[in-house]
Formats: sequence, structure tokens, C-alpha cells
Amino acid sequence: MKRHRLWAMALLGVIALATPAQAKTVEYNLVIERQPVNITGKSIEKITVNGGIPAPVLRFKDGDEAVIHVTNKMDQDSSIHWHGLLLPGEMDGVPGFNGFPGIPAGETFTYRFPLRQTGTYWYHAHSGGQEQEGLYGAMIVDPSGTDPIRTDRDYVIVLSDFSEEPWDDIIANLKKSADYYAYNRVTLVDFFKDAEERGLGKAWKDAKDWGQMRMMRTDLADVSGYTFLVNGKSPTQNWTGLFKSGERVRLRFVNASAMSFFDVRIPGLKMNVLQSDGQNTEPLKVDEFRFAPAETYDVVVTPQDDKAYTIVAEPIDRTGFALGTLAPREGMKGEVPEQRERALLTMGDMGMHDMDGMEMTPEDMISGWKKSGTPPGHKMLDYADLRYAGIQKDTREPERTIDVRLGGNMERYIWTMNGKKFSEQTEPIRLKYGERARLTFTNETMMAHPMHLHGMFVQLENGQPAEKLPNKHTVIVEPGKSYSVLVTADEPGEWAFHCHLLYHMMSGMMTKVVVAKFDDADMPSNPAQQQSSTKGGSYANH
Repeated sequence: MKRHRLWAMALLGVIALATPAQAKTVEYNLVIERQPVNITGKSIEKITVNGGIPAPVLRFKDGDEAVIHVTNKMDQDSSIHWHGLLLPGEMDGVPGFNGFPGIPAGETFTYRFPLRQTGTYWYHAHSGGQEQEGLYGAMIVDPSGTDPIRTDRDYVIVLSDFSEEPWDDIIANLKKSADYYAYNRVTLVDFFKDAEERGLGKAWKDAKDWGQMRMMRTDLADVSGYTFLVNGKSPTQNWTGLFKSGERVRLRFVNASAMSFFDVRIPGLKMNVLQSDGQNTEPLKVDEFRFAPAETYDVVVTPQDDKAYTIVAEPIDRTGFALGTLAPREGMKGEVPEQRERALLTMGDMGMHDMDGMEMTPEDMISGWKKSGTPPGHKMLDYADLRYAGIQKDTREPERTIDVRLGGNMERYIWTMNGKKFSEQTEPIRLKYGERARLTFTNETMMAHPMHLHGMFVQLENGQPAEKLPNKHTVIVEPGKSYSVLVTADEPGEWAFHCHLLYHMMSGMMTKVVVAKFDDADMPSNPAQQQSSTKGGSYANH
């Protein structure tokens, strides 16, 4: 392993020397500390950055050199990961990777790296559950020249889930019982409603099948009871962005939650999606979109009427709202819609349609996870719709396919990649520098997993031509499904690869990817562990 590390560091040195000498240096000072905050009407000690939640929005231009001094005033180690940024491995901010030890209590660490991209990104802790406690913020990299996305106003919308409980209490409760926070269970009323719609026999069989599997049809989210925030403000605090009639307003949505998928809409306004995960996409008009923790979407809206519009972000378990307002004047507030009906999981979400001998109805095969409650005639964004706004530089066929199986044991609240939790893994996924590979995800669980590979973008195989495949840094893998992405291993280092549901990652769904100039002898001795045929699944038509 020593050889590939030395080679990687040498390559990084070449990259650093190639950085233009005239690059502008932009400095920030961030102070991490525990302080009392009052978001829900109760004063609770949480983690703040420069005195607030969320952390400040950091803004740069492409080509700038970022110099960020982070002072840790807590009595425990901390860290900051720059999510989605292309940077040297030792600056990625994951303790235990690339020689980065974390930021010790009472000390200051300086992150220094060039900006080599544009778009909407974010940053967060990668130490324990500090992200849940408040250590997260947005980061914007503007083009050095004219922005192709022309707008009159520009707002960052950071969505998050706030809990009065400490993060370590939450994961301890999940370890005691994965259903600890299952407040929204199926009731007798639900059973009779199902029986009325589908017949008593079918309703009874479904209830028995789910009971035998010791699973609940409402397991869309592991943690309930959150207060959902827009830029650190609760629904009653009403974050507001102003506009003038006819203006083009850019909204940079960041899902900075620990565990919450959101369905986002602005009743009365079409949203024109122009970026996904910081990368420009061809314009796509939608009425709403679903996004996972760590994903970002940039949209443009053009409000015409002299009224307030409500920004509605609804978690998929339908346990509340994150609410904001677009308005022509301060003090205005739009209507709040009724809570949508929660979805119920189906056998299709468990992959049961692939099992022989099971009596399945069409209703069984429809994904309950995908159900959003979108009204007829309205457009919900689908991954298959996304097209890269440029031309992909690397359109090579992959040299090999690496299988990534996502598994778990809900009774013990253990989550795995290829059958092992992170603490049990002995071998990383090795990628030769410059190689083109396919990662095929197979979700063997009934929960969706937003998978994030540090250090590099992947190209989502969503049915678009190779040159138009969209770039993503975080990809939702739906329950019971198999999908694939392509990656060009052009960033040397040790990179974290994990589910971005915080408590899934902490409970084992994480591995290491090493990119280096390997000899053949350094590659896996058993190719079947990392290599299969070059044919993978796709997001097309899902």
C-alpha cells in the first residue's frame, strides 16, 4: 500500500505546481463550538459554527484557492468534509483517510485547496453524529466568467432535520429497536381501508406476510419526530426570500438532513431544474422533486403574481414540513397545503417479484417508496430525465464491473456493503488510476440508500447517450432495485464510499475506495469479489 500512497502524493504535487500562480486566495475562519440554541421553543445545547445553525454559506469562484481555518472549541475531535468537491485526499476531511487525523479539541486546522469546478455544494462533519447536531452548511462556487444560468435573485435553501435528542441517544435507541421511532405504524383503520379497496383475503395475507418477515410497511424512514428546518428556521419562523414580479429567482436546494428524504414543491410555480449535485443539466421543468440527504438541486422560478408562494418540503414519511416563503414583501406568508397521505411499502420494494412461487398482484409490484402523491398532470422529476448540459469527456466502455450489494439486519440495526460492515472489512475497493469502471448497486433491503463516493463524480446510467449521462456525487438506490453508475478513477487517494443516511453509515454501510497506480499484483486476488460482467443495471424508466 505504501507504493500507491507515494505515487499519489507525487501526482498531487504535480497538480499543485500546475495551479495558476495568479489564482485568488479566499479565506474563511470557522469556529466550531457547543452552545445553547432555541429552535423549537426550548433551549438545547447543540453544535454551532460561528455561532449559528446552519454554518455560514461559503462563496468562491472557479479557480480561487480556498483557505479555510477551522477552530475546534469543543472538548472532542471534529472534522469537516467538503461534499462534492474535487480536491486532494488529505483535504477531504474524513478522519482515518489519507492521513487526516481529524481536528483535535482546542486546535485549528487549515484546509487549503484549489477550486476546480462550479455549482452548489455543501460541507459537514464526518465525526460521529456531529452533522445531526448542527455542523453543516452550504458552499457555492460561481463561474469565474459569466454564469450561463442568468437570474435576478439567488437564494440558498438548506433543508435539515432537527432533533432535541443528542445524536448518540438516537443511534442507541435504534440499536435497541430499529422500530423505536416508528410513530406512524399501520393501524386497524388502515387494515380495514386496505380490505375495502383490495378485499379482505388479500389484506389479511399482506398483513400476515409482513408480520412473518418482522417488517412494517411504513418503514420509509428510521427516525421520526424531527422538526424540519429551512436555513435553520422552523415552519413557524417562516424563512422568506423576496422577489419582484417577473424576476428569475434561483433557488439552490441542499438536503443537509441526517436521515430525511424530502419531496419539494412550490404550489403555483413550475420549477426549471438546471443543476443536479452542482453539475449543469439541460433545462427540465417539473412541479416537484424528491431528493435524498446530501443531494442538491438548483432550480429557477419566475413568480408573476403579487402574492406569497410557499416552499414546501415534505418528508416521505409525512410527519411534518419544512416551510419557507417567496414573497414580494416582508411579513407575507403563503398557504400551507394539507399533509399528503403516507405511502406504504409493497412486496415490490422487497424485490419479491423476483421470487418464484409468490402470488403477486399488480398492486404488489408497484413501488410504495416511489409514491409521492403528485397530482395527475403534474411532473415529478425522475432520474431518467436528467441530461448533462455539456459533453462528457470520458465515454469509454468500462473495463470491469464492481458489484456493490447493500444489505442490513434491521433487528440488530446493522447495515453492510457486500455482506460486511465497515469495521469487518479488510480489503478496500481498488481502482487503477485512469481506469473506467462500472459500479452496480444491488439494494437487498426495503429502504432507499443515497450512496456517496468521495473524491470523484460518477455518471448515472439513466438511459441517456454516453456523452449526456448526468454527473452525480450522491445517488439514490431504491428499495429492492439494482442500478449502475460509471466512474473514471482520475483522483488519487483513499476515498470514503458510503450511504449518506447518517445512522446507516455509522452502523456499517461504508467502505474504502483506493485510487492509485497499482500493479496487477495489487489488484484483488479473487476477481469475483469486485468484478463481474460489464453489463449493469440502469435508472432508465424507473
